Amino acid sequence: MSEAFSIMMWPLLACLLLPGILVYMGLHVVRREIIFVDLALAQVAAMGICLAIVLGHDAHDWQTTAWSAGFTLIGAIILTLTRPGGMRVPQEAFIGIVYVVAAAAGLLLLSRSTEGNEELRRTLVGEILLVRPGEVLQTFGLFAAVGVVHYIFRRQFLLLSFDPDRGKAQGLRLWWWDFFFYILFGAVVTSFVRIGGVLLVFSYLIIPAVCGRLFANSLRWQLIIGWAVAIFAGLGGLYGSYQLDLPTGAAIVCALGAVLVISEGVRFICCCSSRRH
Repeated sequence: MSEAFSIMMWPLLACLLLPGILVYMGLHVVRREIIFVDLALAQVAAMGICLAIVLGHDAHDWQTTAWSAGFTLIGAIILTLTRPGGMRVPQEAFIGIVYVVAAAAGLLLLSRSTEGNEELRRTLVGEILLVRPGEVLQTFGLFAAVGVVHYIFRRQFLLLSFDPDRGKAQGLRLWWWDFFFYILFGAVVTSFVRIGGVLLVFSYLIIPAVCGRLFANSLRWQLIIGWAVAIFAGLGGLYGSYQLDLPTGAAIVCALGAVLVISEGVRFICCCSSRRH
């Protein structure tokens, strides 16, 4: 029992401590209707990791983090420059292009590696079950710092995502705050991709936020519901992966998907019941 607890303690803490800021940022992403921006930035961050591995660095080296952060910064600049505002091409098209090109570039880079298939799997589903204590604590510290920045500038960020017209009328420089948002967003995505992989980043960002919006209108209750979904599904997927010897990241993603299906079913039943009365 003690051996099992020692194995699962840090993955458990990762599932409890890290998704909080992801859920909050997911609400911004869903509200702004740029659903796949996190997937694109996560894939760009993964491309930086792939390049670092090809250059001979270990996945846990600081050089790998630096390469990943640098590529994410480039992605943030591209997404800022393609912000809607009289453009003839929707931003979602650019987001999709960034994702596809980054994914293809990652494949090309890993084709030069003797363990390309394993490294590709790692960038997609991560290795949260093997997460190190230092990684959890450092990532949590970064997430806490990003949360503090979002709290200090909450008026600007909320106007940017939830009422940009009002923000523009108040003189808010949307392009600057958009870039600042993507920088913070990229920092969060970069750090979590190294732990959980691309698929888990996307799932933690979007699925709890969608569940929150299904049942609540206020941002506070959307956050509370989203956090509850992230914790419940994360712990359920972690437990299932340990008991059944399944890939942990994929198990958590499937658990989040199952909670979303159940949530939609509950909402449908509630809507039908209210119409009858």
